[in-house]
Amino acid sequence: MKILDASGCIMGRLASHAAKSLLNGDEIHIINAEQAVISGNKDSVMGEYIEKRQLNHPRKGPFYPRMPHLMLKRAVRGMIPYQKPRGREAFKRLRVDIGKPASIDEKNIETVQKAQMNDNTKYVSLGEVSKILGAKF
Repeated sequence: MKILDASGCIMGRLASHAAKSLLNGDEIHIINAEQAVISGNKDSVMGEYIEKRQLNHPRKGPFYPRMPHLMLKRAVRGMIPYQKPRGREAFKRLRVDIGKPASIDEKNIETVQKAQMNDNTKYVSLGEVSKILGAKF
């Protein structure tokens, strides 16, 4: 089982790395989902997520989550062939948590270097986006 730390990682890059590992048969556990970031101007990022939430019908969907760990999980789901059995099996091997559970060892945690953000990037954290959308965590 790979344990990935999402702190300071760009959500899309982290999700694509996790999706590739899942399709190769690995079990992935992502921690600190609320500290992952979405690159871009705050207004445009928030506009995009608010638009996604207003797009749906309350009973019929499509359903977009507000909680940061579910938003990250949805991003990974979009990068695997979820409608096919191989994709379903891969998605079942993914676990995403807010914060760091007490049962996890410090030495087993990995960081994805390709997903780390630069210093000069404009960004919004996933926790900030979800709080504006109305999540309570």
